Amino acid sequence: MSILPDHRIRDLARAGMIEPFCDRLEREGVISYGLSSFGYDIRCAREWKIFVNAFNTVVDPKGIDQRSFVDFDGDEVIIPPNSFVLARSLEYIRMPENVMGLVLGKSTYARCGISCLATPLEPGWEGHITLEFANSTPLPAKMYALEGCAQLLFFEGPRPEITYADRKGKYQGQTGVTLPRL
Repeated sequence: MSILPDHRIRDLARAGMIEPFCDRLEREGVISYGLSSFGYDIRCAREWKIFVNAFNTVVDPKGIDQRSFVDFDGDEVIIPPNSFVLARSLEYIRMPENVMGLVLGKSTYARCGISCLATPLEPGWEGHITLEFANSTPLPAKMYALEGCAQLLFFEGPRPEITYADRKGKYQGQTGVTLPRL
């Protein structure tokens, strides 16, 4: 496998891999997003799920209690201390059958104690990426919609025997912030 450089990402994006696609790094007055040397900085949409402890519920991947979080729509979100939010990428991603993606956090947010959990994007997967951000500080932390929130790296290799699309993966074609599924 090899990491894809910007010219290969640009070619694949023009073929529909990333929509909407920004063919350069935008950074004037915003947390940067768009095409970088060996990746693509994605943006958060305005949809957020903020985890709260108002009802003493348990977060269970087999069935999250809807009282575990608050749905919020806005250009900014405040993540409570030692808490967590789910968001989605503004970009819709269509992974080619011979490319794997890896979502990593941006250093701008990491320097504020906000971690983006690493998420793999398998060959053949498509959808909006559900993003997970944790605030590890004892203070409230702010994030911004429509600005860079994570970096997506792409690795090209041979087509796997079975892609995510072939096996009809449970998150195929997801839109919106998607909770865990069985």
